[in-house]
Parts: sequence; structure tokens; C-alpha cells
Amino acid sequence: MIRETSAGDASGLDWFKSSYSSSSEGDSCVEVARTADTILVRDSKSVPGPHLGFEQIAWAAFVAHTATC
Repeated sequence: MIRETSAGDASGLDWFKSSYSSSSEGDSCVEVARTADTILVRDSKSVPGPHLGFEQIAWAAFVAHTATC
């Protein structure tokens, strides 16, 4: 996992929310963006705030695990 302590220049990325996000508060979700070598995750309520970065292999393992839960 790569931990980013600030959002840096993440504004130009294509951020998206899960299709499973159905909260009554539409902004209460995490958003995900992809760069060439990293998957970034941020809180949709704090767009300019910090985000987490994951190596693609770590993200793939996480998604595979959550799909079986």
C-alpha cells in the first residue's frame, strides 16, 4: 500500500463512486481513481483532502476478497 498524505494534484483524475453506493446522503462514499500504476481512494466529503494510494496488485487482492464476503 502507498499512503498519500495530501491530495497533491489529483484534481485532473477521473474519480468515481461505487455503483453499490446508495446512501441517502449522496456524498457519503469513497471515490476511486486510477493512475498508470496506482489506485487512489478518497473520501467524497473531503475532495481536496488526503487520499490513499494502493499498488494495483494490492487493490486487486482487496477487491477479490471483498467480492467473496
